[in-house]
Amino acid sequence: MRPPAPTLLELQLAIRHSLLGGVDGDASAFVINEGLDPQERIGIYRNTSAGVLVTALRLAFPAVQHVVGVEFFEGAARLFAAQAPPRSAWLDAYGADFPQFLAQLGQAASLPYLPDLARLEWKVNLVLHAADAEPLEIARLATLGEAALEDLRLVPDPATQLLRCEFPADAVWHAVLGRDDDAMAAINLADGPVWLLVQRTGDDVHTVRLSEPEWRVAAALFSGQPLGAALAAASCAEPHRLLAAHLARGCYASFSQASRTMAL
Repeated sequence: MRPPAPTLLELQLAIRHSLLGGVDGDASAFVINEGLDPQERIGIYRNTSAGVLVTALRLAFPAVQHVVGVEFFEGAARLFAAQAPPRSAWLDAYGADFPQFLAQLGQAASLPYLPDLARLEWKVNLVLHAADAEPLEIARLATLGEAALEDLRLVPDPATQLLRCEFPADAVWHAVLGRDDDAMAAINLADGPVWLLVQRTGDDVHTVRLSEPEWRVAAALFSGQPLGAALAAASCAEPHRLLAAHLARGCYASFSQASRTMAL
């Protein structure tokens, strides 16, 4: 008697286990043998799946690949994909944990700046794929009273990210992508930490080094702290000047106040 046909969910789970676990298990029983062994058929899909994930990581981390070389990168990417398969079908969002994976990869220990470079490239990936937003009209803030400003919460532009790096990852990133060997040789890895703003303007992504106080004010605002609290916690003599400089960069899209969000 022929066994009952699997449900769609059972078939999907078996194929998923085979593709990600590297073992065919029950999946081969569901594959028709017509000129090609079921294990071979599944192997084709397994290799294709791994190749797609490696390509996704290669697109998100081009500077990392250039630094370590194509062969090393593919090996590391395949190890990562086996340990951390995607959680969604949107592959542009795949790779958030790759920098941490590199930080724990013993074979990459000779490149101490590599995890920071990967973190920067992931931030670049995020701003490249972020939604468009109109910048905040700073003049509207001038209409608010002092108490309202104290409780103001600024909403960051989706195409803006902050990053602190122990090493000068921005300099490495520019040198590597620019294929500038002289610039790469001139980088002093002790020139850190760096406090970075990563921002998309038009079709370009820029990195800007901020002072530590300005970065900390921005980080507090990005985390949703009220304006008054963020400025009070700033370890500098002129926090309002730092805020003005940061607002001028166009890093915010809206603000919220009294449980209302106002998009400007």
